[in-house]
Amino acid sequence: MSVLIIAEAGVNHNGNEQLAFELVDAASASGADIVKFQTFKARNLVTKTAQQCSYQAENIGQSESQFSMLKRLELPIETHFKLLEYCEKKNIKFLSTAFDSESLAFLVNDIKLPLLKLPSGEITNAPFLLEHAKTGCELILSTGMATLEEVENALGVLAFGLLGYDEKLAGRAAFAAAYNSVEGKKALRDKVTLLHCTTEYPAPMDSINLRAMDTLKNTFELPVGYSDHSAGTTIPIAAVARGAVVIEKHFTLDRNLPGPDHKASLEPNELATMVQGVRDVERALGTGEKKPSVVELKNLPQVRKSVVAAASIAVGESFSKLNLQIKRPGSGVSPYDYWQLLQMKADKEYCEGELIEYS
Repeated sequence: MSVLIIAEAGVNHNGNEQLAFELVDAASASGADIVKFQTFKARNLVTKTAQQCSYQAENIGQSESQFSMLKRLELPIETHFKLLEYCEKKNIKFLSTAFDSESLAFLVNDIKLPLLKLPSGEITNAPFLLEHAKTGCELILSTGMATLEEVENALGVLAFGLLGYDEKLAGRAAFAAAYNSVEGKKALRDKVTLLHCTTEYPAPMDSINLRAMDTLKNTFELPVGYSDHSAGTTIPIAAVARGAVVIEKHFTLDRNLPGPDHKASLEPNELATMVQGVRDVERALGTGEKKPSVVELKNLPQVRKSVVAAASIAVGESFSKLNLQIKRPGSGVSPYDYWQLLQMKADKEYCEGELIEYS
């Protein structure tokens, strides 16, 4: 199965519908599988006094409340329907991340998304995790800022919801029991993909810790991908080489645009380069079976070696270290048979450089 590439438009439309359509164009042209936005109501997401993250204030160039910033970045309901239709036209799948219950219900019931993405900030939001699980949709859970224990706790909530247990039974013990059950493990394998992530924009290279992908995969035995906030295209491509089944990457039309995420995003040509790099690595990974590839077979005789006559050899003359040597091409007797030939005599005459025949 091909690596799923999610081009994260996020809030890089800056609340501008036309910009959102242009982001779809760029994502489609890049070859990405999905273009993803963010769906939220600021009034449901954050208090009016909550401050911005440091990266948001730095990237925007001003300090304000999260509420006022997010209010400007809301994507209107009607725009979602337009984008969904436009994505179908542009042959790319539409996806959006919900950040509140009202938005989740809209995406599931009205937009009818079959796949849902849970952002890193919601990994401890057990009621919201449960709402996602109860939809029965495929789930992608990002794990930025989380410990293994927090990931396991979140998976317990998802297992509980996927199994359809009555919410009246919900609680830490019930979630743990669901996670540890055979049925819960199967439900998670069938529905959930984990994403390793470093929640910083942009994320410094020494904070990436790609080996944590291995830890997630080995610990939870679930498909693992990578949500990237680093600069450039190197790390997501490396993540694919390390086994990522999903790659998510922010992109923008212009990194100089105002907004919290533009500076940590790829521009369209870079997004296309990343997608091509991912596809190249994906093809290069192969099956894992160690054998000559089809394109190698034609070169094998020319680059391997055979036993040849180092000098003229008469019929009946014993083969020796003086009259035998190893040279290209590799279409004659294998060098592995060199020592056996030393115990034999020539049954024909050989000229210098002629391939030795072995019967």
